[in-house]
Amino acid sequence: MGATVEARTVYRYPFEHVVASYLRKYPSPMEKHITAIKTVEEKTDLSSGIIYRRRIATCQNVIPQILRKVSVLKISDVYLEEESWLNVQERIMSMKTRCLTWTQYASLKEESVFRESLENPNWTEFIQKGSISIKGAGLLNCLLEAFAQTFLTQGAKKGITIMELLLQEQFGSPFL
Repeated sequence: MGATVEARTVYRYPFEHVVASYLRKYPSPMEKHITAIKTVEEKTDLSSGIIYRRRIATCQNVIPQILRKVSVLKISDVYLEEESWLNVQERIMSMKTRCLTWTQYASLKEESVFRESLENPNWTEFIQKGSISIKGAGLLNCLLEAFAQTFLTQGAKKGITIMELLLQEQFGSPFL
């Protein structure tokens, strides 16, 4: 079955500001569940100029305690891998994120894009699509997917709010 989440917004800031803020977004006191981000690979394609990054995020396990009675869910940290491709010339950054924890039981995939807004070149459009599917938990599959969908939807909204606050803090009022 699975659950999906979509989010989109337009930041009224230039692409370069939005990408810079995004890359410094976590860890942050505004999001206590993400405790660390480590860049494990970074390289620039000399012919295209595209900057590739691979980062690992350490996140607190947010599964409710009642569900952690299942032994496989009794862990403190969950790890996510984010790959990004930054094309400064075309003003677009694409990202793919996947969960590295519980891969035999769950599939979490997210694709996001920051790109120059067609409406105003000083604004940046953000589009995010994610999905999660749980397998091997029997009747708990639907319950875990429903929890995940709610958590991911709230997380997407919170991520957008954090970005808006960071942008305003770092660059002042948005461009009109």
